[in-house]
Amino acid sequence: MKYVIGIDLGTSAVKAILVNMKGTVIAEAAEAYPLIHEKAGYSEQKPEDWTDGTVAAIARLVNEAGVAAADIDGISFSGQMHGLVLLGEDGAPLRHAILWNDTRTTEQCRRITEELGPQLLRIAKNQALEGFTLPKLLWVQQNEPDLFARAAAFMLPKDYVRYRLTGHMATDYSDAAGTLLLDVTEKQWSTAIADAFGLPLSLFPPLLESSDCVGTLLPEMAGKTGLSPQTKVYAGGADNACGAIGAGILHPGTAMCSIGTSGVVLAYEENRCADYEGKVHFFNHGLTNAYYVMGVTLAAGYSLQWFKETFGHGLSFDELLNGIEDIPAGSGGLLFTPYLVGERTPHADAVIRGSFIGMDGSHTLQHFARAVLEGITFSLKESLEILRASGKEISAVISIGGGARNETWLQMQADIFGTEMVKLKSEQGPAMGAAMLAAYGAGWFPTLEVCADAFLMASERWKPDPNRNEMYEQLFDVYRQVYANTQSLNEGLLPFRR
Repeated sequence: MKYVIGIDLGTSAVKAILVNMKGTVIAEAAEAYPLIHEKAGYSEQKPEDWTDGTVAAIARLVNEAGVAAADIDGISFSGQMHGLVLLGEDGAPLRHAILWNDTRTTEQCRRITEELGPQLLRIAKNQALEGFTLPKLLWVQQNEPDLFARAAAFMLPKDYVRYRLTGHMATDYSDAAGTLLLDVTEKQWSTAIADAFGLPLSLFPPLLESSDCVGTLLPEMAGKTGLSPQTKVYAGGADNACGAIGAGILHPGTAMCSIGTSGVVLAYEENRCADYEGKVHFFNHGLTNAYYVMGVTLAAGYSLQWFKETFGHGLSFDELLNGIEDIPAGSGGLLFTPYLVGERTPHADAVIRGSFIGMDGSHTLQHFARAVLEGITFSLKESLEILRASGKEISAVISIGGGARNETWLQMQADIFGTEMVKLKSEQGPAMGAAMLAAYGAGWFPTLEVCADAFLMASERWKPDPNRNEMYEQLFDVYRQVYANTQSLNEGLLPFRR
């Protein structure tokens, strides 16, 4: 039996899975690493922590699975998008990586919008938002000019790890699309955008398809991981592109809801010229010459994590959510907005913050926990409604990530979205998408679609309850009013944030 390894470089941990030719996950391992928050709005990590965690996860995976190194045909990657890794001439990072959820770059986003105008949407297909890579480059250029002058290249998070494992520097189209520097439909770095901000193209890594072979493992890394130096390494993709592959979002009419630290509603897009006017993201898929559109909730799973750590008093997630199924839809008139770190879709706003509305003395911990889940789901519904308004027919949504692990939450998603929710038999999210790219790259299947047919299978389905759906539609109307009514309040509170 042959195997592949899928690696998902997340925000809080790296996950590695070992998958056989039937799509069965034989073993998995994860390694956590810290976030660095030096100031309000800053979010950074040490790139070497990613490398060390990835090497450790692979080594543990191989050791625990007990498979021969020669039987592992390849490795591929999924990774957190947008993060900026600046390398010097020696290939070492010049500073900590600035992550996707860092919001320090509002000034740079304004500059990009003013400088490029409508040209930005024509080329990059996306608005200038704090999470993207270009604003981060401009922030370093402006605030750390001496350091920026020493930069020889920039990389994205998973690409840096792959570079450390193979010695080959590159990125794939799906991750490059999240930089605001790629001409998305032409699939090349935009000289117009680079020139507008004095960025030499020598900084930009070579571009590859997600299933392209980048090379093999460096002998040192093969020794540390327990793999063969001949193990082939494939480019991989952005976490959302790999999540789409791992959920089978590979043809028109398919959509998924992924809830991790952030939350995503994503649908396949076949029209390279589709114009969403920047309301949602438009990115290159990990599937060659395909695209996807998505809306993002910045603090989806993070909102639940924050709530647990702040009010859960040491409870596990299962304990925290125990009993929420007994709380009626609407949480007794308690409403939560998940704007803990700002918001992305449909409100591109780094200043807005979250709120509980409607609290009274009758509300218990279970009411609050259910309200958090409902608020996260309402935020995701806003993205789904934009896709529907564009004419997309979405009859079912594949659920992956944390939102697929609780049956009450799955039913809630069905009721709020007004569509059937589908859970996969072996749900591994972006890590499975990375493994599928390795399997396809290694020649196991003629296409990714055939790979998906072999690897992915639905296990359970949840249909919306008409009565709860009607109640949630009414509550959704109230939810959509909260942003407008708290925006100016949050601007007034800005000077008091530390």
